[in-house]
Amino acid sequence: MSDTPAITATGLVKRFGGRRVVDGVDLIVPQGMVYGVLGPNGAGKTTTLRMLLGIIEPDEGSRTLLGYGHPRAASDLVGYLPEERGLYPAMKAREAIAFMGALRGLPWAEGRRRAVAMLEANGLGHAADQKIRKLSKGMAQLVQLLGSVVHQPELIVLDEPFSGLDPVNQERLEALILAERDRGATILFSTHVMAHAQRLCDRLAIIAGGTRRFEGTVEEARALLPQQVHYVPHFPDAAIRAQLPPDAVPAGEGWRFELPRDGIEGLLRRLIDAGYGISGLSIERPGLHEAFVRIVGDAAREEVA
Repeated sequence: MSDTPAITATGLVKRFGGRRVVDGVDLIVPQGMVYGVLGPNGAGKTTTLRMLLGIIEPDEGSRTLLGYGHPRAASDLVGYLPEERGLYPAMKAREAIAFMGALRGLPWAEGRRRAVAMLEANGLGHAADQKIRKLSKGMAQLVQLLGSVVHQPELIVLDEPFSGLDPVNQERLEALILAERDRGATILFSTHVMAHAQRLCDRLAIIAGGTRRFEGTVEEARALLPQQVHYVPHFPDAAIRAQLPPDAVPAGEGWRFELPRDGIEGLLRRLIDAGYGISGLSIERPGLHEAFVRIVGDAAREEVA
């Protein structure tokens, strides 16, 4: 694996109707990683991905894809699942997968062989000879995804791949993404669902208002927020509220609050001395969802200002 990034982008700008939908986005996606582009609806994620792939041209900025100065030159090395799904409804599942592989230079016979094997491996072997129109929405979406990777691309780009999938098919998709990464592929995907990103991403970028607001690992994003304490007293009563930090809020049978700057020891000593005791105690970082809300919320407040 080369040290050259799979994708680089510098200062990407795209305007539609005078509005800067993407406003100076920089990205570096290392090879062999699962890289997430996160953001709320309308943040510019899809437009950014399309510029990276050469589907649309940026108004400003530059990008390279797998070492090529223009992304279209690397098209046979890329697998792409667009946000707008689309398969020929009269095609059988294995033929649809083979057809998509053929568009990337994979011979038909090899495409059919791989299609059957991939369908079997993903619990869809029974659907190989079913026409697309007979499949459920989730199954058809997985067939299209398999068609996007049947040629074993170096780079896989997935635009909101989990949209519309039930929990079972979401698990299948997560497993497939990790298997492709283990094969050596680079996976770039966009989403606004933080749970998938937290489980899958090696690195991620958060885009809001057309600009990049964060880049780093999941743990680096979570570290932007203070640790949270969940405390459950052994002998609770209403008067305990006066003993807790001002930001404490009820949480189940206990309370949740930010870890005090001077640590937890002094507070626990006061609670024990006051007779409340400790039935449960945990200290942990907030999840990616909370970090995302903070970052995106800060961006929204900046735009209003």
